[in-house]
Amino acid sequence: MTETQRSNVDPGEIAKFDDLASRWWDREGECKPLHDINPLRLDYIDQRAGLTGHRVIDVGCGGGILSEAMAHRGAEVTGIDLGEAPLSVARLHQQETGVEVDYRCISAEDMADQQPGSFDIVVCFEMLEHVPDPGSVIKACARMAKPGGHVFFSTINRNPKSWAMAIVGAEYVLNLLPRGTHSFQRFIRPSELARWARQANLEVRDITGMIYNPFTRHYRLSSKDLDVNYFMHTRVSQS
Repeated sequence: MTETQRSNVDPGEIAKFDDLASRWWDREGECKPLHDINPLRLDYIDQRAGLTGHRVIDVGCGGGILSEAMAHRGAEVTGIDLGEAPLSVARLHQQETGVEVDYRCISAEDMADQQPGSFDIVVCFEMLEHVPDPGSVIKACARMAKPGGHVFFSTINRNPKSWAMAIVGAEYVLNLLPRGTHSFQRFIRPSELARWARQANLEVRDITGMIYNPFTRHYRLSSKDLDVNYFMHTRVSQS
């Protein structure tokens, strides 16, 4: 592991997802929320950037749920993660499905050093709230994108409602996620993410919230409610 990888990785966070690895593709297990929201994530990217024929990198790809879906839509996908166990699961699942994805164990920062300006679309979903320095990852994502390229993020807002919904509700009441999955202190307000994006030479094009209904157990997108989960679409500035 390089110095860059060591400086912006939390071993405890890697261990959490290593423990989940064998159940990553169980649609009724701990990763069920990822499977449930994947169609929304996929369409959000595809409608704004168009996946077919484009070179895409999935930063923090885990077991490959989104990576495979983007490849199915016709993208040339690279998936990177620092968790060896989830990557092993992703590669095994890839053998079962035959979907072409290039999985690599490497940090976003090191990948940006190796392949700057190489990707039409950069995706970093459900990852920023798990690293010590989100701004560093955002800068790396911007460096990996081609001029005018699309960069997508998703994360969780930081406020009393998000604490109640994303931690108390999701982890302790509804048991949607394993307890300890998230740390409230690492949640990111949209204003903070937008500021980091601008500092990385990214132009914010859209911010859309994702809402969970605990009664219907369905997710939907809303441009008016960013209180808990939200997506952000940015593009590399060409100025």
